[in-house]
Amino acid sequence: MSDADPSYVGIVLVSHSGPVAESVAQLAAGLAGGDVKAPVAAAGGTPDGGLGTSAELITEAARKVDRGAGVAVLVDLGSAVLTVKALLAEGDELPEGTRLVDAPFVEGAVAAVVTASTGADVDAVAAAAGEAYAYRKD
Repeated sequence: MSDADPSYVGIVLVSHSGPVAESVAQLAAGLAGGDVKAPVAAAGGTPDGGLGTSAELITEAARKVDRGAGVAVLVDLGSAVLTVKALLAEGDELPEGTRLVDAPFVEGAVAAVVTASTGADVDAVAAAAGEAYAYRKD
C-alpha cells in the first residue's frame, strides 16, 4: 500500500453481550476523536442475540476489519478468551496477524483504537491496550 493509503490494525471487541460490544466500540471511537482511521468491529453475544460468545461472529468481525496490518482482539470475560484462543489454534479461521490482547476491555479498547488510528503496528496497539491495566482511578 502507498503512504496515501496506509494499512491500519483492525480492532475486534468481543463481549458476551451484543449491546455491550457495540457500546464499547462506539465509546472507543468517540473518545478517539474525529480521526479514527482504524477499523473497529463488535462481536458480541450469540447469532440469535443471546448472551454468550460466537466463533462465527468473531471470525466475521475479524475478517471485516482486516486490512493486512493485523487484528487486535480484546475480550470481556473468560469464555470469550477461550473462544478466541480456540480460533487462533485452528490457524485458518482468523486473518493472519490476529492477536488476542491482554487488556481491560473498556480502557484497552480506547487505547487500542487511538493507537491503531496513528498507523501503529499490532505490537504497539497490543502494548498500548495492555498498559491500560496501569490506569489508576484514585
